Amino acid sequence: MKKIRNIAIIAHVDHGKTTLVDALLQQSGIFEQHSKVVEQVMDSSDLERERGITILSKNTAVQYHDYRINIVDTPGHADFGGEVERVLKMVDGVLLIVDAFDGPMPQTRFVLRKTLEKNLQPIVVINKIDRPNARPAEVLDLIYELFIELDATDEQIEFPVLYASAKDGVAFSEIPDSLTSELITGGSIEPILKTIVEEIPEPTGSEDEDFQMLISNIDYDSYLGRIAIGKIENGTVHHRQDVVVVNQHNVKKKVMGKIAGLMVFQGLERKEVASASAGEIVALTGIDDLSIGDTICDPESPKALPFVQIDEPTISMTFAVNDSPFAGREGEFVTSRHLRNRLERETYTNISMQMEDTDSTEQFIVKGRGELHLSVLIETMRREGYEFQVSKPQIIAKEIDGKLFEPQELVMIDVPDQFSGHVIEKMSQRKAELINMTPPTRGYTRMEFKIPARGLIGYRSEFLTDTRGNGIISSIIEGFTPWKGNIESRNHGVLISYETGTAVTYGLHNAQARGELFISPGTEVYQGQIVGQTMQKEDVIVNVCRRKHVTNIRAAGSDDALRLTPALNFSLEQYLEFIAEDEWLEITPQNIRIRKKTLDHQKRNREHNQLRSP
Repeated sequence: MKKIRNIAIIAHVDHGKTTLVDALLQQSGIFEQHSKVVEQVMDSSDLERERGITILSKNTAVQYHDYRINIVDTPGHADFGGEVERVLKMVDGVLLIVDAFDGPMPQTRFVLRKTLEKNLQPIVVINKIDRPNARPAEVLDLIYELFIELDATDEQIEFPVLYASAKDGVAFSEIPDSLTSELITGGSIEPILKTIVEEIPEPTGSEDEDFQMLISNIDYDSYLGRIAIGKIENGTVHHRQDVVVVNQHNVKKKVMGKIAGLMVFQGLERKEVASASAGEIVALTGIDDLSIGDTICDPESPKALPFVQIDEPTISMTFAVNDSPFAGREGEFVTSRHLRNRLERETYTNISMQMEDTDSTEQFIVKGRGELHLSVLIETMRREGYEFQVSKPQIIAKEIDGKLFEPQELVMIDVPDQFSGHVIEKMSQRKAELINMTPPTRGYTRMEFKIPARGLIGYRSEFLTDTRGNGIISSIIEGFTPWKGNIESRNHGVLISYETGTAVTYGLHNAQARGELFISPGTEVYQGQIVGQTMQKEDVIVNVCRRKHVTNIRAAGSDDALRLTPALNFSLEQYLEFIAEDEWLEITPQNIRIRKKTLDHQKRNREHNQLRSP
């Protein structure tokens, strides 16, 4: 145990966690047997690589002299905060990465608060000192202010500080005057490894007591089955040993099992071992009936270990069986049984996500930590061959002392100075309160708001338009606030297809005079499908399948090619922000379509009139 160090790497999104892990792995010799060094090696899934974000926490380990350093790379997005919370149960310290220009951001505050609550030792790494506009000294002052604001103890505030350029694979104990090519060539990431060994305490626990291990993560292998990952709190475990699994929710529920495989992490791989003792992070196979938060114990002493309390979900969506006219054309898994089993399987490993049944056997409510949290699940299922439809995201309100409260978010916005007034106006319309505004730095103004979580739904894409793509917005859930009343999100109508058929240029050309289109010629559409948006308040029905009437009369210029404006190409998150409460987002492996819940125009009008009548 004296030669083991367990550490998590935590930070706001895009501050360089995964790049730093890359540097640690490369300089510890992990890639020697490979001809090519892989970047972002810990982001193993296609979605993580495409989006450039970490979604699931990953385990790895490096050797530094005779010390073994277990490293956990964690997500930076607030939506995946549940991953961070449970990972902190496995470690004894953290590397807190902060961008040398951005400084502490909303997720920095969240992960640091969780770290201080668990009394873990932090090491601060101010990263990206190679940026032209880096301000490491100012950022360090902001970090001290954040520690004080979060009521850190005197011991916690005495944290070691390192300055790094993870991209260049160098770290320093003092701020270099300038990051020259000679300094990069002669430098290394070793100061971080040295500080981990010196500052992070060795694991607690006793090798002499009975075996106990808390399951903090679950992986799956088609050959090995379920793989339980966690830190051995006490005792020693051996290959082929009999164990018992104690359920975290029902300590009377105990499942007997045998360890079929025992592995420790070594670089990017898992290495089979005969035994492992307290303090080590291991992966176990052979037991299928287990979940995150359960305790694997010695059969002679089955005692459950306390598990971290995960923050509640703040947003919900309805997942339903696809019932559009095009249902079943593209998906492999289309029934309610397929949908239910997949959602249940997700809740086993994604502990900050919940699923509830509804009155209908074909609809399920799924709760998560944010739009991105749920959109990643939707995109993953789509790629796996599932076909379904989802509703507009809804915030989860709760009653406190007879009053209705809703989730509140802390929002940090960096925008060029000329856009700050417009952003403040838009945020105030969504019931936001400006709590802090920093004077312009290098042409950018930083503003902090508190806003009801539902006020942000549908705003991010609008924000990018308002700031011409130059603004940066990040947020994190911060408690609850009394219900703020009605907030108008979508202030315009949509273009709805009149009939089922194939969209043609002539019909689209007439439709684009009423608004912006989502589809191109040759796209199959059905009655009630949304094919565009209009700046009017009311919805407009258009016939995009209408063909030009054929005559023998030719007029000068009438046969010129009709010009169409390129169709709007929304991402999944933008679609989720766009849809209204009376609409579904249809998800298939090949297409994403928006549609009205009631497809028939006359029936939809009757329903609308009934809602408006007193």
